[in-house]
Amino acid sequence: MTIREPTYFTLAALMDGALHGYAIIKRAEGLSGGRVRMAAGTLYAALDRLAAEGLIRVVDEEIVNGRARRYYELTVEGVAALRAEADRMAQAARVVTERPVSRVRAVRPA
Repeated sequence: MTIREPTYFTLAALMDGALHGYAIIKRAEGLSGGRVRMAAGTLYAALDRLAAEGLIRVVDEEIVNGRARRYYELTVEGVAALRAEADRMAQAARVVTERPVSRVRAVRPA
């Protein structure tokens, strides 16, 4: 299974423990160096899908300012999927980083 970058960083955000939605958005943005910026609607659709796939679960819920705030955590399956994707990306990177470039030709401006 290949995991898209926003999903990868959503799962990675939960590695240190349970977080609520807004905290996941901010942590994923920080972990990705600002590349991943999710709108709340996009995040909650992803969280619903990840929960349905068994990769995360709701572990707590509280009411804040009249709204439910759910806390999510990784499942064992979620950790395994995240690590498998990290291994896949590392292997793909080694194809480039561990091979010498045999020949590069400079392109001269026309």
